[in-house]
Amino acid sequence: MNAGPQIDLSPVDSPMLPFQFKAKSRGLIPKGLTLAAVLIIVLMLFIILFNIFLGGIGVISWDFLTQPPENGMESGGIFPAIFGTVALVFLMVLAVIPVGVLTAIYLQEFTHPDSILTRMIRVAVNNLAGVPSIVFGLFGLGFFVGFIGTGIDSIFYHSGRPVWGQPAIIWASLTLSLMALPVVIVSTEEALRAIPRELKEASYALGATKLQTIIRVIVPQALPGIFTGAILGVSRGAGEVAPIMFTGAAYYLPHLPTKLTDQFMVLGYHIYVMATQSPNIDATKPILYGTVLVLLVLTILLNSVAILMRSRIRSRRVNV
Repeated sequence: MNAGPQIDLSPVDSPMLPFQFKAKSRGLIPKGLTLAAVLIIVLMLFIILFNIFLGGIGVISWDFLTQPPENGMESGGIFPAIFGTVALVFLMVLAVIPVGVLTAIYLQEFTHPDSILTRMIRVAVNNLAGVPSIVFGLFGLGFFVGFIGTGIDSIFYHSGRPVWGQPAIIWASLTLSLMALPVVIVSTEEALRAIPRELKEASYALGATKLQTIIRVIVPQALPGIFTGAILGVSRGAGEVAPIMFTGAAYYLPHLPTKLTDQFMVLGYHIYVMATQSPNIDATKPILYGTVLVLLVLTILLNSVAILMRSRIRSRRVNV
């Protein structure tokens, strides 16, 4: 009886092994380069933060945080700058969130994505995101201060002294809100796209109008994305100097702003002044490092508050 064909089960070297080894080695190179780039960035960030912490921690005290600057900013504290930074960010968020959210809702819910108007608005938003910050400052000076402020003075005030037609905290906050507007619009649009279509259809099926659906379904579902835009806006606006140099920030102002038409001190501009205009660098250097440290901590605290509120909203949505 003839046996069937014998199959050789002995291991045979596959001719593909060298190619597989080369493919693996090629994959390790980009991974290694990426990891090296990440480590370099983290190391640079650590060095910068450690240098700031080491130079500024010795200056931080209760008097430094609660007293106004003295002796030409070579002594005293930075409380007016802290207060001005918080007030500026608060007014900026109040101005940018409604406009950014309404714009995103209009683009997402009321227009066709391929219409000419929608394309024009998106092009305008994209171009606005690429404008340098110093241009925003010049625009704020010419439009808000020179046009709107001077127009208000000419209509309602006739004393000859500028009231609204001068650099003020209201114009600085509006200028920063324009700069943060693209971030809020894009983040809100992404949040609106992520809302399940079934929720909207269920709302319409229950008899709700489009406005009721937007207010009671769409906006609550998009709140985490709205807070994300607010966080990014706060992160960018808290440390900006160029847009507010011409629109409201003061070189030296030991008292606090009490009206929207008052000028104000801000931490970012205070750092710039001490770094470039101080006649005694050795005396102001510790205060400079302390101010930078306070600005970083304040920015982290403002972002943490927004992140905490966003997390609570997300947890409530999950529990519901």
